[in-house]
Amino acid sequence: MNQSSNSHPRGNSRGGASRGGRPGGRAPQNSSAYEAGMRFALEGGFKRPATAPVESRRRAPSGGGSSRYSRGGSNSGGERRSYGGNDRGARTSSAPRGRRNYQEMDVDVSKLINKATAPEHVEAYVPVHAFAGFAIDERLKENIAKKGYTFPTPIQDESIPYVLEGKDIVGLANTGTGKTAAFLIPLIDKVLKFRTLNQAERILIMVPTRELAIQIEEEFWGFAKGLGLASVTCVGGANISPQVRVLRRNPAFVIGTPGRLKDLMERRELDLSQFGTLVLDEADRMLDMGFIDDMRFIMSKMRSTRHTLFFSATMSRDIERLIGEFLKNPVRVTVKTRETSHTIDQDVVRAHASEKFDKLAEILREEACKRVLVFGRTKHGVERLTKDLRGLGIRAESIHGDKTHGARQKALGMFKRGEVNVLVATDVAARGLDISGVSHVINYDLPATYEDYTHRIGRTGRAGEAGKALTFIGS
Repeated sequence: MNQSSNSHPRGNSRGGASRGGRPGGRAPQNSSAYEAGMRFALEGGFKRPATAPVESRRRAPSGGGSSRYSRGGSNSGGERRSYGGNDRGARTSSAPRGRRNYQEMDVDVSKLINKATAPEHVEAYVPVHAFAGFAIDERLKENIAKKGYTFPTPIQDESIPYVLEGKDIVGLANTGTGKTAAFLIPLIDKVLKFRTLNQAERILIMVPTRELAIQIEEEFWGFAKGLGLASVTCVGGANISPQVRVLRRNPAFVIGTPGRLKDLMERRELDLSQFGTLVLDEADRMLDMGFIDDMRFIMSKMRSTRHTLFFSATMSRDIERLIGEFLKNPVRVTVKTRETSHTIDQDVVRAHASEKFDKLAEILREEACKRVLVFGRTKHGVERLTKDLRGLGIRAESIHGDKTHGARQKALGMFKRGEVNVLVATDVAARGLDISGVSHVINYDLPATYEDYTHRIGRTGRAGEAGKALTFIGS
């Protein structure tokens, strides 16, 4: 079925007659045949055209399930707010999915309901090393201690020794487990060691989003304080001139997104032949965002003999192919034990489209919702949802791709400082960001894949703290 033709049903001719030859009669979209056809299409997974009256005439299916958020009964009407999502809920079939350019998650609803495991029932990880015992620069050890770190997380404990030995690494771990420090600490030490030999070593760190790049640089400065090292963040959406000025000083660490890095290379402001080490963080997300050609172009301009590190929470077939192309005999470090953290309590919210927004507002007013990330599907939908929440007196900000770099950073800062307690976001915020104290993650719209779901809810329940994840599905 062609969706564009469904969205604009063949209707009136110049004389006002329908194409079906019924002058002055009902428009086709009001006929019983049209409604029957639309019911069939809806069951097959197609999006309802805005002009079709079918949905308003259909009786809402009753709710069910064990969720405390479930709602039964029929739709009582009322205003229907549209935020760009699909209100039909999670499907378990292989039917065509979502809108024209969007795949909606196909997943068993039972995977969205999971009780958190009590901490006493989880076997504690016993690290092999302590940060003080690593063969790294003493000044770096002091900076690590000032940050309050004594023992490494599992991914740090198993990865750092191999990175210090100069081996290529493929690291797979859940989000919120310290992957950033797992590569920053040994690579800072590597640059310092090269300097004692009067040699220059430069590090390129490639990430999918501006926010992740900035977060990595912030963590870099915490570890590199007083060591005489410099870094620059090169991301789109920000003025390129300051980035160029810092690049011309040859900082040891360059952190950037593929598009901006390629732009700087084409301007001849970034010469990758000077770089001996490459880090690809959240590489699978870069593939999802369509950066594969840029990634290949960038890596082709680096030295053939280089040190390459992959760190991510998931591993796809495309990533495996990329590893085969660009890494040499990598050591694989896997400390991922579950698809989702045992500290996250997961549940579903069953709500018909007409009551979805009111139910969200009701949840956000609960005392337990201290700091909440709400995920929507589209940039327009996220912005409208934020405005509607503000209209109810709920302190909310938004973050999405249409916002300027400065506006996104301002929204994140307000959320981190507690000036707003709700951040409404597209999936741009789902990867890599370390925002402490997120009490709830709410999937107002379903993500495209279950992997995206795990990354979304990974923003809560971090560092052993308890978190709550709620996912809206049709009643």
